[in-house]
Amino acid sequence: QVQLIESGGGLVQVGGSLRLSCAASGTNFVHFAVGWFRQTPGKGREFVSTITQTGTFKHTADSVKGRFTISRDNAKSTVYLQMNNLQPEDTATYYCAAARGGSVNMLLTTTTAADYWGRGTLVTVSA
Repeated sequence: QVQLIESGGGLVQVGGSLRLSCAASGTNFVHFAVGWFRQTPGKGREFVSTITQTGTFKHTADSVKGRFTISRDNAKSTVYLQMNNLQPEDTATYYCAAARGGSVNMLLTTTTAADYWGRGTLVTVSA
């Protein structure tokens, strides 16, 4: 059974930075594409960023492009989301998801493609 545990969320002021971590256990992490999604109350989960199994390819939503950077360390079975210049609209619960890639380079951009989810970490950006 794959377990994903997010950490690194918290309260930050506008313009500040946070680094989220998604630590995986119970699997050989290199086989999984990973994506970050976020959700606010009353809304569905929104795609934020994704990285392929070996980290060769990445894709980031336009809403955070240039401010958020995804990376991974397969030796540590961990994916990171570096978030800079945070804005109030970035306030959400952030979830990481993993999918066993059917192709060599899979980008996980939709919630329906995910096989596993973490429980989320809350990010609050105060004005």
